[in-house]
Amino acid sequence: MIVPKVPSTAADVAVHYDELDLAYRRIWGEHVHHGYWRTGRESPAEAADALVAEVEARLALEPGQTLCDIGCGYGATAARIAARHDVDIIGLTLSAAQEKIANARPSPRFTCLRRDWLHNDLPDASCDRAYAIESSEHMVDKARFFAQAARVLRPGGRLVVCAWLEGEGARAWEIRHLLEPICREGRLPGMGSRADYVNMAADAGFSLRDYEDASARVRRTWTICLQRFAGSMISDPALRRLALSPRTQNRSFILSLPRLILALRTGAMRYGIFLWEKAGPPIAPASNAATGR
Repeated sequence: MIVPKVPSTAADVAVHYDELDLAYRRIWGEHVHHGYWRTGRESPAEAADALVAEVEARLALEPGQTLCDIGCGYGATAARIAARHDVDIIGLTLSAAQEKIANARPSPRFTCLRRDWLHNDLPDASCDRAYAIESSEHMVDKARFFAQAARVLRPGGRLVVCAWLEGEGARAWEIRHLLEPICREGRLPGMGSRADYVNMAADAGFSLRDYEDASARVRRTWTICLQRFAGSMISDPALRRLALSPRTQNRSFILSLPRLILALRTGAMRYGIFLWEKAGPPIAPASNAATGR
């Protein structure tokens, strides 16, 4: 586990996304996650939606199920899944800016709550499926992340996690100059390895059903972001002010764009897609118990 020398809290993560809200939406769009390139010919928007499709396929959704989107961002992923399936989704985010946009979506089967997943207060066994797309990295206590997922999911429930991971065998210089700064600048309290995630999930009662190292399919994301950021610094005065203002606490994340490109190229950082299943036979879903509808 990579742990930066400067610790990050849930409050730090909330400030990061609230403060950089303008940058995230203008540079990348409504999805706060990587794109997934199957052929290499997809547009960035198509690639972002392709990652959602990868998550959907692993969830194996059935009509009437209740899902939890752990770290739902602006709600784009949840809204798309709810539009394509007869399911209800409850999303959690730490960011006030994200909550506002997520709840403004015309998606009656999706509800966003501003709440810390580690203290989510959702009822036991209230969800059939859960997914976390690049949010587990922001969890201060990753073992508790899995324990809460096991508590909230019904027996036989599925958990899909897309995660930034420490590469196996990352060299000392890569840890010092790439991974630790990425954690610090991106407000990641820690970056686990594939083995760390597998072990913590097993301790929480999950069985691993599938894993994909999608590093090569997603790494184009950061080259596109860096190119767009460079162009925006010329053409977008609001973004330029945000990036250059000494009052912007999280502007150092800009420095992580080249680090992320290099870390994914060298293998110091990996991008993994996990599918876990909670032990026990599935039980009939309750009627929208998690959302209160």
